Amino acid sequence: MLYGKNILKTFKQISFLFVAVLLCAISAGFSTLSAAADANSLYLGGFPAGFVLSTTTVEVVGLCDVVTDCGMISPARNAGLKTGDIIDKINGEEVNKSSDINSLIAREYKKYELTVIRGGENFNVDVVPAKEANTGEKKLGVLVKDSISGIGTVTYIDKEEGKFASLGHPVTNMDGKLVGINGGTVFGSLIYDVKRGVRGTPGELRGAFESGNVLGNAKLNCSCGVFGELSKDFNCSRLIKVSKGSVDDVCVGTAHIYSTVYGKEPERYEISIVKVDKNNKDNRNFVIKIEDKRLIEKTGGIVQGMSGSPIVQNGKLIGAVTHVFVNDPTRGYGIAIDNMLSSY
Repeated sequence: MLYGKNILKTFKQISFLFVAVLLCAISAGFSTLSAAADANSLYLGGFPAGFVLSTTTVEVVGLCDVVTDCGMISPARNAGLKTGDIIDKINGEEVNKSSDINSLIAREYKKYELTVIRGGENFNVDVVPAKEANTGEKKLGVLVKDSISGIGTVTYIDKEEGKFASLGHPVTNMDGKLVGINGGTVFGSLIYDVKRGVRGTPGELRGAFESGNVLGNAKLNCSCGVFGELSKDFNCSRLIKVSKGSVDDVCVGTAHIYSTVYGKEPERYEISIVKVDKNNKDNRNFVIKIEDKRLIEKTGGIVQGMSGSPIVQNGKLIGAVTHVFVNDPTRGYGIAIDNMLSSY
């Protein structure tokens, strides 16, 4: 009888061990599935952001006089500088930010030669800095900027990799050329007004930066948008988790965009994808048409500031809004998400 009890006890121990191993295996399976799901998922954007990007160029935005002991002098104007010029070098040393001008001009040189970029062409000019009467500091008499700012839309958040993507197109200068950046800060933003788009005149979103709400740091401005590192304390709990799509998943037909045209919470709007061009060299992979009457009533269609609004079809993130047709604000272009994902 005692022998039988030992067998029963041993059987129970084996059974318990089997169940424990099975539970561990099931748990490991769920863990693997969960990790795989996270790797194939992103958090949907559609909310506005304020961008303050440090540029790699220093642009002249104004000319002014320097008050000296001999009167008012404008060295920059006398040297022939104009608004819109880029000060590229001083005596052969690169100028990447406005403070570089002050530090280079403060040095004792017999001659100061500026390398200037105007209309895409480089030329050199000699300039004689003026000594300011009050401070004794040497000045050129220029007002410059080394940053650019504006409102755009975040496309997605990759929480696993700690990064974000936005805009779907590059930030460019007045000549349409891509602006090199030395980093920058991206803030949460609040849309308070919209200028409706009409045929021939694009509309725009008007927003205010939330200086205490930092989304992250901008690291890259490229043909597919502005990308960067996500702030570690950014809260994704209010965002929608969505599967990564591909241009191969896209078909002509109904889709949706997520965008914010008032406040800071995105809404879903119905669109149609009317054309797919997988290999478009300008990242204009879709032609889209706004179908949602609510959005047309509010904005007239696609407006500036909506760039980056994510496009979702059949439950997958497939791309982002990038451009509007100037002669038909209800139509525009979208970039495939594949291109954005491979950029950063």
